[in-house]
Amino acid sequence: MAPPAGDTGGRDDDAPERQDLPDWVKSLGLPAEAAEAIDRYWKPVWEALGGDLKLLPAHARREPAFPPPEGAEQIAFEAVEELVPGEKWRARFEAMWPAYRAWYLQEGDAARPDYPTCRRELERHMPELMPTYERLLELAGGGDVAARMLSLWRPPGFIVGCSQAAWTRDVPMLVRNYDYPASRLEGVVYLTAWTGRRVLGMSDCLWGLLDGVNDAGLAVSLTFGGRRDVGEGFAIPLVVRYLLETCDTVAAAREALARIPVHAPQNLTLLDRSGAHVTAYVGPGRPVEFHDVPATTNHQGRVEWPEYARAIRTVEREECLLTLLGDESMARERFIAAFLEPPLHNTNYARGFGTIYTAAYYPADGRAEYRWPGFTWEQALDRFEESEHVETFAEETRAA
Repeated sequence: MAPPAGDTGGRDDDAPERQDLPDWVKSLGLPAEAAEAIDRYWKPVWEALGGDLKLLPAHARREPAFPPPEGAEQIAFEAVEELVPGEKWRARFEAMWPAYRAWYLQEGDAARPDYPTCRRELERHMPELMPTYERLLELAGGGDVAARMLSLWRPPGFIVGCSQAAWTRDVPMLVRNYDYPASRLEGVVYLTAWTGRRVLGMSDCLWGLLDGVNDAGLAVSLTFGGRRDVGEGFAIPLVVRYLLETCDTVAAAREALARIPVHAPQNLTLLDRSGAHVTAYVGPGRPVEFHDVPATTNHQGRVEWPEYARAIRTVEREECLLTLLGDESMARERFIAAFLEPPLHNTNYARGFGTIYTAAYYPADGRAEYRWPGFTWEQALDRFEESEHVETFAEETRAA
């Protein structure tokens, strides 16, 4: 029975609420290193960073056949083939639209650009996507807000945390970890041919991609660039989609990136079947930078958001990647395995910074591997199997 109004139910009036507990403990006069450890290991990453940038929306999921353990999260990853946008996309839109609509309008309708602006910018910068955009609007049932959101022109800013690297010895391979709250991943591996070209990748923002490969032999992966800036431009998942729909090589993708505005700082790693690769730093307020470096995490050459960098250990992870790539004795399979181990692999799921999947893309073969500890899910452009894989994410247990 709840205590009556004004009754604390035996609780000390000075005891902190759960969400205030880390700050309360720090107020007891702990050494600086202990206080820093609390910020690092107790508060959720995104909560500790405050309201600088937001997360993508949480998605409703069907009840699992076998519920996860208490405190754990579960994703039923789906492999979906739909070469032309149709009923499968419509069903996903209807399921996810309420969350995406709320996310898109979180700052109020007036904060988002109007439909004529959104359409004009998409047609100006990515005209090849216009037939697909029109088809998606039809499937979505029209509507002003849906049309604006699907353009992905100047949506709310959002952050992700990832590690990615291009392996260029023997068989070219792009490997990435996606670190994020599990509830906010769509979890759909999508095979499409929307512009006539086959594209395989992890879906995001309803028709964008977090990473993927195309039938010309180009692979692309994204990660947040570690700055707070938000400005004019497109959300990066649509840019990844555009590159894979229209570009054959890293050189062609560089040309496209040089002219497409991106609304928030992002890093892209690109690799093609020849082994050519590049890391691109894109975002508002600066011209795109191209670097002949095969790995990136969550900063653009230098740390510009120290609190974020410390919270997600971006420098440590990048140094790890470069050390692995610089080891001449490193074998390809061992390199992939390193993405499933600390410091690249994170199990801080309660803090919102756990590794949700590892992906390895082979552009010469048009093949993808999605990996978790103990399981590998293979898909390919010419051998795609509609299927499902259920993965459970539980917070690591720390020794007492």
